[in-house]
Amino acid sequence: MKPNEQAPGRWHKHAVRVRYQETDRMGVVYHANYVNWFELGRTELIRDRGFPYSRIEEMGLFLPVVELESKFHLPAKYDDEIAIFTRISSFNGLTVKFESQIRRQPGSGTVSGYAAAGLIEPEGELLVAGMTRHVWLNRDWKPVRLDREAPELFRLLGDER
Repeated sequence: MKPNEQAPGRWHKHAVRVRYQETDRMGVVYHANYVNWFELGRTELIRDRGFPYSRIEEMGLFLPVVELESKFHLPAKYDDEIAIFTRISSFNGLTVKFESQIRRQPGSGTVSGYAAAGLIEPEGELLVAGMTRHVWLNRDWKPVRLDREAPELFRLLGDER
């Protein structure tokens, strides 16, 4: 970690079960679905902090993806119970970076919400790891500083770290 960097935020966990429509002819999850799950993890993390994404858009703010990385370790298959782990790994007034992991969960009854305090690594078998970087924009698609445009949201996301 560089001298001025903060440690990444807490892991947020959101559970889903792989649906048949998410698999391909090889019987594994089609790769683009992992990107959808990254988005689901991001939006649920923010929602669980009390700020649904729809509210952000109502404020005239948008958060498009400007960078995406993913590394595939193992495939998910139909009916697997998986968890999407998401955390904020870097954040400033202009950009935010989310780190994501998709993991197969042992057994059933996986619960969504924040992972246990002090959890260093999410539990389960790692399937895909990745990140997305976003920039804050206004309705005119011009970059804006979140600390000036939406201080409450800025504080909320900052507290996440």
